[in-house]
Amino acid sequence: MGKFFKYLIVAILMLEVVGSCKKAETYPIIPEIKFESYLRLHNPTLNVYDRGVLKISFTDGDGDIGLRQDQTAPPYDYNFFISYFEIQYGDTVRVYPIVIDPGTGEVDTLTFNQRIPYLTPFGSIKSIQGEIEDTLQAYNFNSTFDTIMFTAYIVDRALHKSNTITTPLIVRK
Repeated sequence: MGKFFKYLIVAILMLEVVGSCKKAETYPIIPEIKFESYLRLHNPTLNVYDRGVLKISFTDGDGDIGLRQDQTAPPYDYNFFISYFEIQYGDTVRVYPIVIDPGTGEVDTLTFNQRIPYLTPFGSIKSIQGEIEDTLQAYNFNSTFDTIMFTAYIVDRALHKSNTITTPLIVRK
């Protein structure tokens, strides 16, 4: 009975060791994103929801998400592309909000595109998953329309474009 008990303990320990080793997740090499949430941020001074936090999750099979600091020339100037839309009289219209530089008075259009920093994991397993949060200016002071939405996608260093997500409608007031 003593020998059987020893073998049983060894067998149980081996099963626990084998069971605790997780197989590495594998994903397609084309990045995939999913809308997670959008949190409106209230500005009490102006009494409007002028910003919001967009949260997405992502996966990428070869882990080539993100840009190094020295990668700034197109097509590597941005890798997180965000478009702003207003609902105008029932139609979804892409809008390029205008901002004025207070120092120079120059007019420029606001872009929502961002740079995801270099995220490639060390080691032989490159599959990656994670979440990204981005705080966006969500109030077009030149508009009377109060319902907006965003679309977004990412591009990896091999220039694979992910799917595009769309936020639910967001009321800014």
